Amino acid sequence: MGRIIKRGMVRDVALLLAGAVVYGIGTHCFVTPADIAPGGAMGIALMISHLTGLPVGILTLLTNIPPLILAWFYLSRRFTVRTAVACAVCSLILDMAIAPVFPVYVGDRLLSSLYGGIVIGVGMALVFLAGSTTGGTDIVGYLMQKKYPHVSIGRALLIIDGVILFASIFVFGNVDAGLFGLICLYAQTKVIDAIIYGNDGGSQVTVVTGQPQLIAQRVIEELDRTATIIPSKGAYSGKDTTILLCTVRKSEFSRLKRIISECDGDAFVMVTESSQVFGLGFKDFGPDI
Repeated sequence: MGRIIKRGMVRDVALLLAGAVVYGIGTHCFVTPADIAPGGAMGIALMISHLTGLPVGILTLLTNIPPLILAWFYLSRRFTVRTAVACAVCSLILDMAIAPVFPVYVGDRLLSSLYGGIVIGVGMALVFLAGSTTGGTDIVGYLMQKKYPHVSIGRALLIIDGVILFASIFVFGNVDAGLFGLICLYAQTKVIDAIIYGNDGGSQVTVVTGQPQLIAQRVIEELDRTATIIPSKGAYSGKDTTILLCTVRKSEFSRLKRIISECDGDAFVMVTESSQVFGLGFKDFGPDI
């Protein structure tokens, strides 16, 4: 058990350092010269740096201090410590290892926004996989959701990042700053989702049918999948019926839909998208979950 824990810690440290390096490259080489602020504490730091000329890394760390203090009192202290360490590592690597060595891209502003978002997204995903976070609006979003439970974290983050993007228009003196910042933010979000969730998504299909055995048999034979059959009763009709549960990859869903329609045209089907599926026929349980 001790060896497993030690290997996990080494893995987390390696992921954090790698993520910090990639994050710093995306910020210094692409985002900073493009004069954009793609949300988060980094976005605030980039605007302050534009006005004062101070290093982006140390400004990002200073910007994260107030949310971290609030997180210490109102959120998990373990979460706060891990986030503080990640913020410090990312900031120090950006100012001390990346900025003095790596050149900046001075080409097209749109390409800077796009590639900056991609590279930063890769870095943030590695930090997330290490069990940490880069702080900033993530903390504020959690705090807002705790105070206003009816507001989802996603909506809270959207509001905060929207305010930062809007402010960047006035700080950098042009509307393009907000538009390019939005492109950068969108790109990094998509890259983070792609790395963390990958192609492990699937479709969970719930079928209320009178032909469960026939559908299950064809699923086994034609899709090389299996299904779960659950006896049930209709609330309105009071009649006995059957629910069949089946999970397939997204590429297999159209074939499953055809099988259901051919076996029971009166079936009632509900489809739920699953970001990750673990188990036989899908992704194995491993140390990265």
